[in-house]
Order: sequence, then structure tokens, then C-alpha cells
Amino acid sequence: MVCLHIALYAPGLWKHPEDQSHRYKDSAYWIELANILEKGRFDAVFLADVLGTYDVYQGSRNAAVRQGAQSPVNDPLLVVPLMSTVTEHLGFGVTASVTHEHPYTFARRMSTLDHITDGRVGWNVVTSYLKSAAVNIGLDDQVKHDERYDIADEYLKVCYKLWEGSWEDDAVKHDKENGIYTDPTKVHDIQHEGKYFKVPGAHLCEPSPQRTPVLFQAGASTRGRAFAAENGELVFIGSPTKQIAKNTVKKLRHDAEQIGRDPEEIKVLSMFVPIVGRTEKEAWAKYEDYKQYISYEGACALLGGWTGIDFSKYDPDEKLRYVKNDALQSAVENFTKIDPEKEWTVREIIQSVGIGGMGAFAVGTPEQIANTMEEWLEEADVDGFNIAYVVSPGTFIDFVDLVVPILRERGLVPEKYEGNTLRDNLFGNGDHLPDHHRGKRYSLGSAVGK
Repeated sequence: MVCLHIALYAPGLWKHPEDQSHRYKDSAYWIELANILEKGRFDAVFLADVLGTYDVYQGSRNAAVRQGAQSPVNDPLLVVPLMSTVTEHLGFGVTASVTHEHPYTFARRMSTLDHITDGRVGWNVVTSYLKSAAVNIGLDDQVKHDERYDIADEYLKVCYKLWEGSWEDDAVKHDKENGIYTDPTKVHDIQHEGKYFKVPGAHLCEPSPQRTPVLFQAGASTRGRAFAAENGELVFIGSPTKQIAKNTVKKLRHDAEQIGRDPEEIKVLSMFVPIVGRTEKEAWAKYEDYKQYISYEGACALLGGWTGIDFSKYDPDEKLRYVKNDALQSAVENFTKIDPEKEWTVREIIQSVGIGGMGAFAVGTPEQIANTMEEWLEEADVDGFNIAYVVSPGTFIDFVDLVVPILRERGLVPEKYEGNTLRDNLFGNGDHLPDHHRGKRYSLGSAVGK
């Protein structure tokens, strides 16, 4: 499985003469990118998002704004129709927060996207870790980490009821002779009343091809893993080493098994940045060239937002200490707890983040990159990769033109797409959630209104 990750995780590389990520405002940029990805048989493009600015570093958003660290940023959902129009199979994983938007209106937007893409939409379920987002939505402070997952649990319950349990499959008749567009007896109120949400009525949309979009999740904290184990279909991890990835995957699969799911049905994708050259010398020359553009300030801004730690208070050669707070707890754990054999200094972390974000990167020939990916599949037990870029679209063009042909030869990338909807393409088991998934508890005749 190969996904593409669209977010600026190489702070400062926007200054590189080959980078075109500043074109994110232009329709042509997204159309060109979609064509590149479908040519390379990418399963999906993953559109990251945040609702606030990174303002932990030096107690200000200035560094993030100055360095273009996920700022400015547009709504990712709105580029999906552009990309879907010029592709037939490419899926779209869009990021949307459960903490700052009501599920009733959100469920309609996702059903709409699933309809107009013919069932090629996934939802990256996030709980929003930035305090700046919370206060701009009108809260006094960020919601506590674990309570955000309590909200997410109920949010998903509401969405499942709307998507799975409100409209029967044959509710829409489109019967011109008898003047019946929809049979009202086949549209049902969900009657949800919980701690955080009250949604008494019916879904506004008829069932879309997938009903529930493919569920992406990226939480790797203890609470986040429990949420992913119950709901996730694709789980993203950002691990700078194979050992960290292996430990995270092992915990995820254990959590899934503990609640009765087949641990192998959750597909884990690790973030990966390939720096490819036709020769090893060319690849390393690219890497050295890219390193010149890394922004220490921009990396500190990103890392500060992810971890809730102000890195301006650290000496660059100081070792990072574990701090538990209400930001991304797993981000701190990656560098402090999960790999006991490695103690990271702030400088080392910044260098890693500067090219690979929270994930790994590899430098080499197409064969060497393919070898590294195979090693991760075998040794870390990941199921695929979430490819992030250093420069856009150059990173993706190099990967598609140079690495994908080798992966195809090795049977790691299919010659053609296997299914029509995103879920069927990924799992080969049809368009809808499997019967044993949590969401199916809320389908008609099962638990509507409970």
C-alpha cells in the first residue's frame, strides 16, 4: 500500500529552486499531482490539515508563519473534486477534526464527497492538538488529551448512526410514474442524545457508495491506539527508526486483538521520505543540497506544535526529556521512550524533522530505496508507506518514475487497481465496512438510537 502525504514536513525546503508547493492555491497544481499519483498506482493521497498555527516555539506563531510551517493552509476537502475529476481510481484521505466541528454537518460533507468521487474518500480522524485552534473556535483552552478521545468516541458513534443506520439501501425510488422520489418509511431518525452531541433526526444524504468513508487514524499514544484499534482501518505512524516503528505496530496490533479484532486487518502505514538518484552519488548530492535549506527555526516551530514543548528553552546539544502534556504525546515518546538504545539531542531531532518530519527518510538509488522499503515491511511489520515530500512535485516524480517500476517487478505495487471504491481497492472485501467493525453496530436493524 502506498499513500502520498501532502503537508510541508520539510521546513525551509520551500526555498529550494525546484519546489513548487507554493502553487497549492492553483487548481492546476492539484490536477497535475493527481495525474502523477494515478500513473504511479498510489492508493490514495493523504491531505493533512491543522486548524491553528504553531505558536509554542518562543511563545509566538511568528516562526511558523515566517518559515511557512503549515501556514498558510487551505481547506483540504475542497481540492478533492479537482483531483477526482481527472482520475478514476486514486483515493483521497482528508483530515478533519472531531473536536471543533459538529458531526451532523460533517457527515453530510463526507457523504457528498463519497458520492461525487464514486466512493474514493477516506477520513483521517484527528482530535486537534493545537491550543491556537481551540481558542479560535471559542474555547478558553485546549481540551485535555484523553477527553478529546472521549469526544471522538461519541463523534464516531453519531457519524456511524447517520451513515450506516439512517437510510435504507432502497430508500430512494426515483419513481416518476407514482411521484415518489424517496420512500419516507425507509428514512429513520437516529435519536442520538449523548454527553457531547444531540442529533435526533435523519441523515441529509442518501447512502453513498461506501456509506462510511475509509477510516484513517494517526494516534499512537496509549489512548490514541485504543481508539485506532476500535475504529481505524488505515493507521499512520511517524517513526524515525525501524525499531520505533516495530514497537508501535506491535502495540497497535495487540490493542486490536484485545478487543476481538483481527490484528492484521488494521493496515499500518509508516511515513517515509525517499531521496532518489539514478546513482548513489547523485542521490547523496541531492541530500546534501536539500540540507542547505533546512530551517532550524521552522523545524522547532513544527516540533513545538506537535509536542507542546518550547524548544527555544533547550540547548541544541541537550538531550530531549519526556514531557507529558495535551499535545501529541506519541511525538515525544518517539524520541524519548520507545527506543531505549537511543538518546536524542535536540539538534539530532531537528535534523531528522528537517527532512523526514516525524518519519524516516532514505537516500539512494532506486534499488536501494526499494530495498529499504522491503526491510521496513519485513522488520517493522508495517503494511505500506505514507510518502512525504522534500520538494513538490519532484519527490513524487522521482519516486514514480524510478522506484515504482522496481516495486512493481517485486510485486509490491500492483500493475492495476484492484477495486472501484477506495475500501475495495485497499482491502478487496467490498465497498462497505466489514460486519464485525464497530460502525456496523449502528446499521439498520442493529443498534439505531442506542
